[in-house]
Amino acid sequence: MKRMLMLVALLLGVATVMAQNNPYIALHGVVTTAEGTHLAAPNTLLSVDIEAECERTVCGPYARYAQKFLGVRAPLTDKCEWRVKRAAIGLVDESCYVREPFTAEAATTMNYAVSEQGFATIQPDKNSTVALTLEDAAQQAANTIFSLRRHRMELITGEAGENVFGEGLKSALAEIARQEQAYLELFLGKRTTERVVRRYTVNPEAVKQQYVVCRFSAQDGLVPSNDLTGDMVVLQINPQDNLSSPIAEAGVKETATVAARVANPSTCTIQVRGEEIVREVLPIFQYGRTVQLPMPKQR
Repeated sequence: MKRMLMLVALLLGVATVMAQNNPYIALHGVVTTAEGTHLAAPNTLLSVDIEAECERTVCGPYARYAQKFLGVRAPLTDKCEWRVKRAAIGLVDESCYVREPFTAEAATTMNYAVSEQGFATIQPDKNSTVALTLEDAAQQAANTIFSLRRHRMELITGEAGENVFGEGLKSALAEIARQEQAYLELFLGKRTTERVVRRYTVNPEAVKQQYVVCRFSAQDGLVPSNDLTGDMVVLQINPQDNLSSPIAEAGVKETATVAARVANPSTCTIQVRGEEIVREVLPIFQYGRTVQLPMPKQR
């Protein structure tokens, strides 16, 4: 019993020294600890975080008149396009190599989109029941935009009177800006940006170095790996060819030894459509080798 307790203490000492000095090494095989005897099989799980970004454009009802009345070009068709923004590779473990998953930036609304609501079906200042053609309605909306800009300049320069100042001036300018944006949307449309992050887990195999994490579609974003409509998002792992033990192995005359697994520092990359997105070097036990380490000598 005393001999068994001494062996347990020695094994725990070896494990502690290895963990402190080199996290690339872990005990391998049948291990006896204070909790009992168990089979140790070091295995590395990889986490892959992919962030995709979608840009949606909705054209305005007066888009084709933007050049004529405002002197600017506007998108004439709706558009939805996804792209892979960034990626990260880390270890699913409790070691110091674990990387916290990044979070997607909040969805943003860009350009002349001030809300997620639809475009106005009639002009906000419509006060007549006379039906207008689309071009005439667009011209009226353009005239209102220029009128709002003139009123804003008059308020800023003081030409609108001396009674508008302080919070009143601030509120008036904010309301003018809101109305101007609403009219501009009718010409220039809306453009919103949405970002999503998804995490995938990969358990590498010793005989396999390439994995399809998921697939990517410019129309649908990140899709499952079995959806053949998208391009492959590939995790490529290249183990180090010349793997040497980072610590001294037991000699041929050593009788008291303990088995340990040495992880392989492998280069991991994520590729989308042949383009490399991220590259990391991570220790992976599946590509490593097993070594015999000398037991600490008793004193």
